[in-house]
Amino acid sequence: MRAISCSEPGKLTIVDIARPELQPGWVRVGIRHIGICGTDYHIFEGTHPFLQYPRIMGHELSGVVLDANGSDLTDGAPVVINPYLNCGHCPACLEGKANCCETLSVLGVHGDGGMTEEIVMPAGNLYPAEGITLAQAAMVEFLAIGAHAVRRSEIKPGWRVLVVGGGPIGLGAAFFAKIAGGDVTIVDAAADKVELSKQMGFGAFGVSELESDAFAAIKRSGFDAVLDATGSIRVMNASLFHVRNGGNYTLVGVIKGDLVWPDAEVHRRELTIRASRNATREDFDHVMDSIRRGFVPTDKLTTHAMSFDEVLTELPRLTHERDGLIKAIISL
Repeated sequence: MRAISCSEPGKLTIVDIARPELQPGWVRVGIRHIGICGTDYHIFEGTHPFLQYPRIMGHELSGVVLDANGSDLTDGAPVVINPYLNCGHCPACLEGKANCCETLSVLGVHGDGGMTEEIVMPAGNLYPAEGITLAQAAMVEFLAIGAHAVRRSEIKPGWRVLVVGGGPIGLGAAFFAKIAGGDVTIVDAAADKVELSKQMGFGAFGVSELESDAFAAIKRSGFDAVLDATGSIRVMNASLFHVRNGGNYTLVGVIKGDLVWPDAEVHRRELTIRASRNATREDFDHVMDSIRRGFVPTDKLTTHAMSFDEVLTELPRLTHERDGLIKAIISL
């Protein structure tokens, strides 16, 4: 069967690989749609810090359940695929936090992923995609990351929420903060992200506007909750200063490096600082329910589409031409 392999940084090829073998408790799935994540662009560029090549990318996936022989290609049950493979027995897993399992392996990152025609997955990682399209189902994973961050932040109705970073993860966090009842503002350095955030119905500011009277009027003495989805050390260190005394700061983006905050400032404000990693079944279910209820405009979030064969030219192009890009979806 066909798969797209990143054989080395900057090089994509379509390769023929063996169909994966089933093991007890696992299910064969025919891939139907694949979302391209920022991680995939980093893998292609060669900037991912923990990766071995060659690598079949792809972890934002939807598909249909196949029979053991893979012949049921049209009538299989549609599923959302949770790409996080966990051990099931470490303290985090036993506590229901499999999203931060001690030995977590993510499809397409720590091992080969879903840019292929079929994969096999543990049955527990497949969630029925009822009432949503298979294209929408491929968007659930990245939206669930934002939903999980919002749940971690314990946002309450009426809270003023600042999301720093208007990319796909930031927008996901913004939508679910709004669903939770928050009054959401987005900040981004890129003019196109600011404009796209406004088109999504959010108040949005560029970095150059953070000293403006308009932003000061919204910020007042600080936001009740700040979620940083930038993956920039400089910004992550600075975003904390937008939080009000007694407020919440949640790190959604992750990057290799050290965060440095003045201890006296953290104590003076008695801040609650959290990390947020991946998502759980509860978050996946919340996202699917929100899509069904029309709370998340998946049509607006899908800005680019391509076929399997077009990935070889389109993914490299989008790596360097990001204006107007939120989410690109591959169709098989």
